[in-house]
Amino acid sequence: MARPGSAVLPPSLRRRLVPIAALAALVVVVLGVWYAGHGRPGRVDRWIIRATTDDVRPPWRYVALALDFLGEPGGAAMLVTAIVTGCLLLRRPRVAVFAVAGVGASVGAATLLKHLVGRTIHGDGNLSYPSGHTAFATALSFAVALLVSGRPGHGGTARTSLVLAAALVAGAAMGWAEVALGAHYPTDVLGGGCTALVVMPATAWLVDRTADRLAGRSADTGRGERH
Repeated sequence: MARPGSAVLPPSLRRRLVPIAALAALVVVVLGVWYAGHGRPGRVDRWIIRATTDDVRPPWRYVALALDFLGEPGGAAMLVTAIVTGCLLLRRPRVAVFAVAGVGASVGAATLLKHLVGRTIHGDGNLSYPSGHTAFATALSFAVALLVSGRPGHGGTARTSLVLAAALVAGAAMGWAEVALGAHYPTDVLGGGCTALVVMPATAWLVDRTADRLAGRSADTGRGERH
């Protein structure tokens, strides 16, 4: 068993995140079915674009470009490396593994869903649903928030709020950038964020379960050698 506080996702936090992940999964499925094979924005997409991102000009366009870069391979690798380094310096190797696995799984799931749903933007070759950039930003912030909130003094409710707030703010920021740059529809970024909210808790559970099993085997082997 893991020592107290070493788990990526303690049972109390996991119980709070399960219904949220279930709701996020429902959103991903409903939007995916609704927009499958489409190549144009829906009514909600058009309204949001007009209200929030229509004709984005400097300096806000530069902000959008900077955020978009952080979701590209070069920027993403830089951010993940920084997070993993921080985890190792804080002696949280499980969170380091979780950050890499969770972010990779979230982006991978978004990529797979793009091919399954087949929604496009700016032509048949540009698959758009769900947004991989938004999935990345949401997943990475989820992992960072778990790392920060793992310190003593953070209760279950406060920790859940911090994790969700960080994920939602980061996902919204990246989503705004993607819509402002014309790379995605608003419903694409909603699907990307929800994809990460489904994948990240499941990945954390898998990392904890695997690490606990390995720790149990090592302890059994140590006791056997002493006898």
